[in-house]
Amino acid sequence: MEITLVLHNIRSTYNVGAILRTAEGLGIKAVAYSGYTPRYNDAKLLPHLRTKLNHQIAKSALGAEEMVQQKMVDDLVGWLEDERAADKTIIGLENNLAPEEVPKKLILGEKLPEMREVVLVLGEEVSGIPPEIRERLDYFLEIPMLGLKESFNVSVATAIALWGLLHS
Repeated sequence: MEITLVLHNIRSTYNVGAILRTAEGLGIKAVAYSGYTPRYNDAKLLPHLRTKLNHQIAKSALGAEEMVQQKMVDDLVGWLEDERAADKTIIGLENNLAPEEVPKKLILGEKLPEMREVVLVLGEEVSGIPPEIRERLDYFLEIPMLGLKESFNVSVATAIALWGLLHS
């Protein structure tokens, strides 16, 4: 399975770095940034800000920031539509579903449909994936929680989800 990660509105540079490190370690070839996610080597930033963000991302990425292909996506809705047209399955890593979204829920660890190319969308650490993006998802992937907490940190959840998708 080929997976492209989308980091949409991830606030923490350290989460971005950890996700890049996990992606590289699991053989993920591409990461797309959208929304206000801090980006490694963002040419749109003033040099001193770019240096600061690069340092923070690199602190947890430990070199993976130079190994994983990264791209900026300005129009995520349009880009997801293009990815779907290219026959890719669009999945959101999300556990807070509205009743109408429940039929599209996949539970990690259970039998998943066959998928060759996947775009895995990660949302903001607290609010998750916004409605305009949720409407474009083929599935919602949920990681079953066994404790009292309702979710994992986004970088931890990404690692679990990627491992589960790659080994399903």
